[in-house]
Formats: sequence, structure tokens, C-alpha cells
Amino acid sequence: MAKGIIYLMGTVVPGLVKIGKTGTDNFDTRMRTLEKHGYANVTGLKKEFAIEVDEYDDKERLIHNIFSKSRIANTELFALDSEIAKSLLASLDGKQVYPKDKNKKEIFKESTEELKLNESTGFVPDGEYILSRNRKGFGHIEGRAIVKDGVFTVLKGSICGNTGKGYIASIRRIAKIKNNVLLEDIDCNNPSSAGWVVIGKSNNGWIEWKDLNGNPIDIYRNHVNEDD
Repeated sequence: MAKGIIYLMGTVVPGLVKIGKTGTDNFDTRMRTLEKHGYANVTGLKKEFAIEVDEYDDKERLIHNIFSKSRIANTELFALDSEIAKSLLASLDGKQVYPKDKNKKEIFKESTEELKLNESTGFVPDGEYILSRNRKGFGHIEGRAIVKDGVFTVLKGSICGNTGKGYIASIRRIAKIKNNVLLEDIDCNNPSSAGWVVIGKSNNGWIEWKDLNGNPIDIYRNHVNEDD
């Protein structure tokens, strides 16, 4: 059985990933080439996951077929949430090649956590919102956010709690925080993602964030925008 590596790479374009294959001995060279030169006029490629499997030609073809509706014609690029692709690759039988600091079980768990976090959607009216609470072992947390046209933006200057060991949501990992202060505004997909930025751990943002009258924003969740 032919053995080789199937890999997943993110790109400079949000929501666009590359899923490809390469020989086991050629993996490092292939990654350097793609990260340096890009692919199909897309730059900023960065490896996210790679696994060595038997019959890698057939398995790559199967994965491409599974995501065929998201495929950019005549390329190995897919308009796809990388966590969906990562969770599928992590479920394959094989030896994980990248990353080396986490095993397949951890990768799969983190990917599914990210997917659940991204699914936490609902209507929040435009306005200003506050997350204010004490966190055990840290102290007072104070987050401020604005919502405009459906975008939940946590504002710089928010006081953010520490993260613990284990899973850390990607939105918190990319947030620029120094001495527990958010240094720049950060756009989030939903209130729970925004809660991750401020609290530093899993949360129900629909309960944590409140309007200026002190109401949890969950009261708006199932409402429709009357202006639509």
C-alpha cells in the first residue's frame, strides 16, 4: 500500500484552505515551497495539520470529493472552515506528522470545540454591551463591546482574564493582550467568541454579555431585526 502524507494549510484569505498530498520524504520541502511561493496565486500558506496514511492517493481523492461543493475549480483550494477539514483529517487512521505538540485526539477535540463555538449564532441589535464579573483566582474582568451590522467587536482597553491549560479558542490566541489589557479592537463571530477574549475560557456569551440596562443579551437571541 502506498504511504504518504495528506496535509491541510490555511491561507491569507480567511475561509480558504488547501488540502493536498505529498510523499513522506518530501513533506518538509513541500511545506517550505508552498509557504514561500504560495499556490494558485494565493499567498500566506501556513501548515495546520498533516497525517501520514496508507493509500494516500485514494484518501486524498475521497476527501476532495467530500468537499467538492466547496472546491475552487482546477485547484486544491476549498472555501471551507479549516476546523471542519482538520477534524476529518484527525479522524483518519495514521501517524500524525504536524503539529507535534498535540496528538490526534487533542486536535479532534479542539476542532469540534471551535466548530461548536462558531455555531453559537443569533440576533443581537446594534449597540454597546458590557461583560463585568469577578473570576476566581484572577479578580475583576471588564469587557466592553459594540455590535454593528451583526459584527460583535470587543473594544481595546478591555480587562481580560488569564487562560488556563488545555484548549484555548483561536480567537483568544490571536487577540493582542498585554498585562491582561486588550491592545486593539477584535471582531468576533458571536458573543461566546467575544467572551473567550475577555474571560479566557469557555463560556456562554449570551448570558455573560449584558446590555446597558443589565439584561443578558440572550433576551434578543431569537428576535428578528424589525428593520429588515
